[in-house]
Amino acid sequence: MGIFDFFRANGADSPEKITAQIQRLSDRASDKRAQPYDRQEAIYALVGMKSVEAASALLRRLTFSCEPSITDLEEKDTVFAAVVDVGPAILPALRLVVRKADTLGWPLRIARAVLDEDVYVQEILAWLEPWDTEYSKFIDPKLQVLAALADVTNQAIPSAIERFLDDVNEEARFNTVAALFMQNTDSPPLPLLRVLARDESVRIRSRIAEELVAKRWPIPEDERGRVRKGLPSGFVIDGEGIMAKRASLELPWL
Repeated sequence: MGIFDFFRANGADSPEKITAQIQRLSDRASDKRAQPYDRQEAIYALVGMKSVEAASALLRRLTFSCEPSITDLEEKDTVFAAVVDVGPAILPALRLVVRKADTLGWPLRIARAVLDEDVYVQEILAWLEPWDTEYSKFIDPKLQVLAALADVTNQAIPSAIERFLDDVNEEARFNTVAALFMQNTDSPPLPLLRVLARDESVRIRSRIAEELVAKRWPIPEDERGRVRKGLPSGFVIDGEGIMAKRASLELPWL
């Protein structure tokens, strides 16, 4: 008897029976070793239930990958659509997944799809809050949230992430710089100028310098000396405190 046959033959006429059926379907839908047909049958059964509980159970399918990759993506796309369909009500279950997840690609996509931008920012900042700036062997979730913050603008972001400018991980610092430059401001944030003056990463200092050239923000006079010491090769600060590329200041040959 297939899962659909079992589902039809055992009418879910009580909360307990519904819960039991959802659990059985969830176990099959999230079985990496199951035959694709069996796993997909369970996924479609949960999708067909159109409930928050069923959608929450489907989230388990997003926590692993299987072969072939095209089947893996098709299953995850099906799950994604079903989960997004229940809207913000999926958040409690999504938060449970986030706490244990090795990667946040799909949770971030779901949160972005079901939440207004301000609420989305507050939500993923909460996901970031438990992370510190010390060494850790596996920090992909932290890196992914910092990268996601570079795609949004919100006044709560700078104070929440500036601490990661001192992260021991270079990628975390780089993503933090990108996120801070995304925020609306008309002058260079002081923490970024100080990173430019001291960070050992040429990539990070070059990113900051390039952004300052593009934005033409005047650097405060009392910071210029310190910033000059950390400038990557090819960058200068002109007499008005504007960052420029050295070549742009040279007169062309006549």
